[in-house]
Order: sequence, then C-alpha cells, then structure tokens
Amino acid sequence: MSKRLFTVVATATVTAAALLSGCSSSASAGGKTTLTYMTFETPDLTAAFWKSSIAAAQATVPGISIKQVVAPSTDRDTYAKQLEASGQFPDLLESITPSLYTSANLLTAYPQSWINANFLLPQGNAIKGKVYIPPTNSQIIPMVFYNKADFAKAGITSTPATWAEFEADCAQLKAAGLTPIELGGKDSFAAAMPLTGAISANVLGKNPQWLQQRYAGSVHFADSDVVSAAQEMRTLVTNNDFEQGALNVSYADSITNFNDGKAAMYPMGSWYLGSVPKNEWNNIGVFLWPSDDGSQVVPFSVGGSMAVSSKAPDQSDAFKFAEAWSLNPSNLKTLIEGDGAFPMLKNKSLADFDVTVSPVYTDSYSYVSGTNNKVSSIGWATNDDSMPGSMNNDFYAAAQALFNTNDVQGQMAKLDQDWTSATQGQ
Repeated sequence: MSKRLFTVVATATVTAAALLSGCSSSASAGGKTTLTYMTFETPDLTAAFWKSSIAAAQATVPGISIKQVVAPSTDRDTYAKQLEASGQFPDLLESITPSLYTSANLLTAYPQSWINANFLLPQGNAIKGKVYIPPTNSQIIPMVFYNKADFAKAGITSTPATWAEFEADCAQLKAAGLTPIELGGKDSFAAAMPLTGAISANVLGKNPQWLQQRYAGSVHFADSDVVSAAQEMRTLVTNNDFEQGALNVSYADSITNFNDGKAAMYPMGSWYLGSVPKNEWNNIGVFLWPSDDGSQVVPFSVGGSMAVSSKAPDQSDAFKFAEAWSLNPSNLKTLIEGDGAFPMLKNKSLADFDVTVSPVYTDSYSYVSGTNNKVSSIGWATNDDSMPGSMNNDFYAAAQALFNTNDVQGQMAKLDQDWTSATQGQ
C-alpha cells in the first residue's frame, strides 16, 4: 500500500489506550486461532472497507479468527513500536516499513516462490533478498502535476525536461500573474517533495547505488553533487516560486488549493491521482521532476500490503490470510481509484480491477510500465534503499529548514550527523 496512507490525516474510532488493552494473540473458545491485525483508516480505506476485505480473506482460511486493531493515527510504525514495547506486537500489520523491524527479527519473510509467481517486481521491496510485504503496488514520488490552462495562459507549450527549463517556466508563470508551485509545507513530507525530486533525479539518477554507498560510508549528503541538488529547492524558495506562506499550508489544503487553480504546478506523490476532480480530468497533466541534463528519471517506490509477525501463533494460516488479502483485486481497486496506486500483480491489466481512472492516471502509469531509469525515491523506499531509523523524518525536516536558511551545505552535513546517529549500534 502506498506511503501516502502513512501521512493522510485520519481519525481513529478508538483510543490508543483501548487498543493497547487487547492486542495479544490467543486461541478462541471455538478452537480457532485468533490473530490480531493492525489496520488504519483514511477517507478511502474506511471501516467498511476493512470489514469487507477482512471477511473476504478470512473466508479462505476457516481455521482463524481475525481481531482488528485500528491504529489511532496513520503513523502506523510508531504505534506498532508502542505495541511491541508493551509485549503486544500484532500478528499481522498493514503497510508498515519492514526495515524498522527486520533487524529485531520481528517479521517472517514470505515464501519466495509465492512472491515470484504473483508480482511483476518480486524483489521490488526486498530487504537483504527477503520479502516481508508483498509488492502489490507502486508509486512515483514525486511527479509534477500541472494545470494545462495555466500553462497555456503563460504561453508554455511543452513541459520542462531540464532544471533550466523548469526555472524558465516558473519565471514565465509569474510574469503571467500566476503562482508557479503549490506546496503543503506545514506537513514535512509534503514540504520535501522538491528536495526528494531533485536528489532522486540528479544524484540517484546518475548513481542508483548511492544509498547503499551511503551505508558503506563512501558517499555523503555533504558531497557537492547532493548539495547542488538540494540547492535547487533553496533556489525555488529565494525565487518566490512557491505560494506565499507555503510552510503554513497543510497537505490537505495544498490539494484543495491546486484543485481550485491557485497554483500552476504541484509536486506530489502519484497518490494525488486519486484526488483529481472529475471536472479537471482533461485539464491536469503530469511530468517527471526535471533533471539537470534532461534525462528522464523515475523516482520509484514499491509498496506492499501485509507483514506477518514472527510471533504469530499459526504462521501457516497467517500467511494464507495475508496472501488471500494481498491478491484480492477488490482491495487494489480501492487503492487504484482512491489513492492513485499502480497495481503490480502479474497477468493483470487495469480492466481486471474494474476501475475508472483519469487520463492523467493513464499517462502516469505509462512511466511504471515503460522501460526507463527507475531509481529509489529517496526517503520513500521500502527495500534495501530504506534510510535508517528516523532518517526519513530528518530528511523531510531538512527541506523545511531550507525555507529559512541559505546554508544548504550545513543542512546536508546535519543529515550526515543524523545518519551516524541512526546507524549506531546496527
């Protein structure tokens, strides 16, 4: 499942204290094994969605009973860690970041034969060769969505491929009285979209092994190529290319603002596709974050569904449930239409999911199905390119800091310090 679901504001139906009171596994009186299943709720993944999807998967495994545990926010990893610390780690966990648990042996990997048989990129989210969440779907983070009418008003006849063209388009939009870029800077992950795009395109695009080399200590955030990429975000700030007061705009409001035509471009994960209004389906276009040299780089993240705890009392039935849930087209239909997810199941076309999608979704999906330079989207990878510890949040915070300081080199050096702290003891 998409990482966007990690960040959307949602209201839980029960309190954390109530959830903590009953998360351990147990055998029911009817002789069935009860498995606890941590889920979460969003405007798309409602209580009704979870009820029906759980019932469908459970019907294939008559020997178990599922006890749903709803996380009190969409920060699933924090809540899972709280449960683990209290000895109540769930048996099944939806859409977590597996690298945060594998070093403690808290998860069991899926059978590789099943993964190979069912998914287009079997190793898309593998960690040290093992798959802990089925690679059911993917996202591109970020894409740049744009208002075709605004581009036409500014006399822009083609989308930018290079950073220089992107800067020129921003200037042309401002000259036409338009705000170039919408940004939900109050939410750090949204604030970081330009930084994610620039580093993914200009650093990982040239060196896809950069994150592995960062683990080895042979490259650093303070290196000149990373600083140069980060400088591009600072340039957008100093050029006043974002809307006024961008750091005070929430992620939710940024969607509303862009949909209302208050800015010409919107860098965001491909999950925004689920929020394109139907009356704008023919007016919203998309392009990839421009690279310095014009090469096309796709900042890619393979998402997944359910992780299985190594402590689950019945591993066999737990996997049967997780596998049934993960392959149910109805579950992916909800993610495709509501969350802009790109399905990654073998031998399935969009028609097999019975979905209705916008033209911009189809254009975006072509980057997934096409042959191109796909690299891990920095700060969003779920595989071996996942950053350690809380580094994702540190990276997002650095983007916010670039609104208020010219010391780009210092911010990148701080990320190196954060990396050292995050990897100590590993």
